[in-house]
Amino acid sequence: MSPRRSYDQYCSAARALDVVGDRWTLLVVRELLAGPRRYTDLHADLPGVSTDVLASRLKDMERDGLATRRRLPPPGAATVYELTARGRDLLPVLQALGAWGQPELGERRPTDAVRAHWFALPLLRVLEGEGLVEVRLDEGEFHLRLGETEGPVYGDGPAPAEPDARLVLDVDTCTAVARGELSVRDAVRAGRIEVTGDGTPAKALREA
Repeated sequence: MSPRRSYDQYCSAARALDVVGDRWTLLVVRELLAGPRRYTDLHADLPGVSTDVLASRLKDMERDGLATRRRLPPPGAATVYELTARGRDLLPVLQALGAWGQPELGERRPTDAVRAHWFALPLLRVLEGEGLVEVRLDEGEFHLRLGETEGPVYGDGPAPAEPDARLVLDVDTCTAVARGELSVRDAVRAGRIEVTGDGTPAKALREA
């Protein structure tokens, strides 16, 4: 394991960047906010990262108390990585960074990779209330756990239980919401987001 590099500045921002300022670290955190992930799944959802760099970042995150590694019991019997409480505390940091980066999205470039669940953090930032929300895009499905503070805040694929709300929309609408160009409620009113479900989040969106 490489020694931690430091800015050697007595400043909390500099100290934070000592821990999470290396390339890919915060994107690994983004993926682990979905809950325990296998190394192969992380590598698949971080296109462009080399196996050596990903392994190094995960070791650094373990050393710095951001992530832990454990072995799942049979029949899973796989090694997974997951965030510690300190690692999960980076959620508002990533949300603030995403909000700041909205103007940088622009048009999607031919070389840009995309995963449906990458839209989870922008939607978590703008959806209100508590409950399980399933989101369906052309690129795939993911689910959000609104109001969650202890465990995973989103997950790839359909909701693991009956969701309190289901949202169906296209990537253009999701991108407009992420950029701040369109509110979720305006998108629902305009018919750009289809809302179904009987839970509080669904009712709130339909009555908006």
